[in-house]
Amino acid sequence: MTKKKIKKKKYQLRLPCDSENLDLIREFVGKIAASMGFEEEEVHKIELAVDEASTNVIKHAYKGVNLNNKSLLIEVFTYPDRLEINVTDRGKGFDPGKIKDPDIKHYLKKMKRGGLGLYLIKSLMDQVTYNIKPGVKNQVKMIKYLS
Repeated sequence: MTKKKIKKKKYQLRLPCDSENLDLIREFVGKIAASMGFEEEEVHKIELAVDEASTNVIKHAYKGVNLNNKSLLIEVFTYPDRLEINVTDRGKGFDPGKIKDPDIKHYLKKMKRGGLGLYLIKSLMDQVTYNIKPGVKNQVKMIKYLS
């Protein structure tokens, strides 16, 4: 019995850590997802999740640090049944276990802004995992399955 080799492709985008690059990141990921056969609505969900993860790096991982020479790495792996996206930085880390899901009713009642990034990412993607080593390598891995 021979094992069937799973076809995997890898795409990479390394950009300066700057919010001006968010459009480029969304376009990069969106085109790959669309070429795999994801429906338009799913492509938008994937783009939004990656945008949120990238924004979190720009706003929080390098907060208080000169962003010159700081970069963000987006890796996209395509498989026949799924898309895997890693957003990697070398900034300040965080403990994902300490971030509680927000009470949406309370959140909307208070008309709060911001703070929904991790919740959105988890809601939009099928699987989300974190590998956090502050200053060394912080990575958010997001997976979306083709239906």
